[in-house]
Order: sequence, then C-alpha cells, then structure tokens
Amino acid sequence: QEQLVESGGGLVQSGGSLRLSCAASRRFFRISDMAWYRQAPGKARELVAGISSSGITNYGDSAKGRFTISRDNAKNAVILQMNSLKPEDTAVYYCHGRRPPVAIESGYLELWGQGTLVTVSP
Repeated sequence: QEQLVESGGGLVQSGGSLRLSCAASRRFFRISDMAWYRQAPGKARELVAGISSSGITNYGDSAKGRFTISRDNAKNAVILQMNSLKPEDTAVYYCHGRRPPVAIESGYLELWGQGTLVTVSP
C-alpha cells in the first residue's frame, strides 16, 4: 500500500521559516511528479509548488520568491522550504504524488498525504 507521510508543520512567527517533508516509497517516488498544495479555512485547495520526476519545478503565485521545492532522492522525499512566512500562509499543507502507468493495464496512481498544519502568527 503506497502512502505519503508528511512532517514539519507547526507554529511560526511572521517572517520565519519552516521546512516541510513528504516521504514515499522509492518505487513510487523515483518516477512520480510531486507537489505541495494548501487549503486555508473557507478556501479552495491551491497549488503551492510542484516538481517533476526529472526535477522541473513550478510555483503558485503565492510561493514565488519565498518557497523552494526540491527532491531528496536519497530519502525518497519532497521538501518544501518556506521562508518569509506571512499570516496568510496559514493553512493545512498537503503533499501530492502522481505516478504514471507502470503496466498496460494500470493507470495513473495519485496519492495525498494526511496534511500538516502550518500556522503563522502576526
């Protein structure tokens, strides 16, 4: 059973930094595109940052210039380094992985982590 395990959320003051990590199995991680999404109370889930299996990155407007997504291939994990945090970054952050078909009969496999709460105080 494949799963994504997140860690690193918590409470931080405005202007501070946090590092989120999301670990997967090697067989899933090495060929999957990975991403971080977030959902604030009363708002829709939005893309924060994504990274392809080959390392190409993309960022949501709210993350550009402040957040960095990377892959730690030794640990089979995707990392989100968040700097210059603002109160409006407060949300539950979710890790997402999308694995391409591995057999003729299979389709894409998409996984979500359980979510980790990030709270930024003024």
